[in-house]
Amino acid sequence: MPCGAVNTIRSLACLGLLLGALTATADDTSQITEGYVNAPIQEVWGLFTTSDGYKILGGDPAEVDLRLGGLIRTRPPQSATDTETLVNEVLAYDPQRMLAIRVIQAPASAAWRDAIAGTWTVIYFTPSGADMTHVRIVGLGYRDDPQSQAMRAFFADANRRTLDQAAKRYWPKCKLCAAPETQSAEQ
Repeated sequence: MPCGAVNTIRSLACLGLLLGALTATADDTSQITEGYVNAPIQEVWGLFTTSDGYKILGGDPAEVDLRLGGLIRTRPPQSATDTETLVNEVLAYDPQRMLAIRVIQAPASAAWRDAIAGTWTVIYFTPSGADMTHVRIVGLGYRDDPQSQAMRAFFADANRRTLDQAAKRYWPKCKLCAAPETQSAEQ
């Protein structure tokens, strides 16, 4: 295989690892989004479990109280009221491995706000080498009714954007991704 083709394949593989990841559906009651971030697990964990991390992921101001029963509040900057605040409750966590949350208050403008009962999200963090982390976000408890399916679609899109934002922050810091750039510059 020509060197250029190898570099192209390697570059595409890196981009796929970081931005393309996978959004899949396990069954009708769940929604799965997963991807890779070129950062050590402790950094990626911090993105999802600190106020500063949430700001990096979505840009919205957040207050994170990481403890059982603690709340994660995110509000769009343009909102002056608490009615647009998304409030999640921390159900469980295993540091740098898993975080389980559930929405207890949806933004008032969300078309799906009445469908939150019985749903929750589990986020898994798995080291994939020294400087890469696999993140798997699993939304559970969705129903067949239109509001629940609207909520599922909202979170599929939001979770994808969140993982893409995390990946972009660390692009292209992995050795595998930097190698094609170095080789291309030398040619």
